[in-house]
Amino acid sequence: MFLAKIHVSLKPTVNDPQGLTIARALGRLGFDSVDSLRAGKYFEVKIDSSDQTAAETDVELMCVKLLANPVIETFTYELEAV
Repeated sequence: MFLAKIHVSLKPTVNDPQGLTIARALGRLGFDSVDSLRAGKYFEVKIDSSDQTAAETDVELMCVKLLANPVIETFTYELEAV
């Protein structure tokens, strides 16, 4: 069994209106030190596999096919045995 911790974020060249809105709201709440903010997604996926290579392949395919839009997003992940 493996646990994949997946982080999906917009590519640096893609505008992030959600991130801008959150950064402005934090400023209005008194967090004046916030210079910029990028929003993203985080997933935890348990994979029932005894083979780490197969689990890594599954995670890569999940990200490319559904969890991340490769045109505008990038993804990274950590895979740990549980």
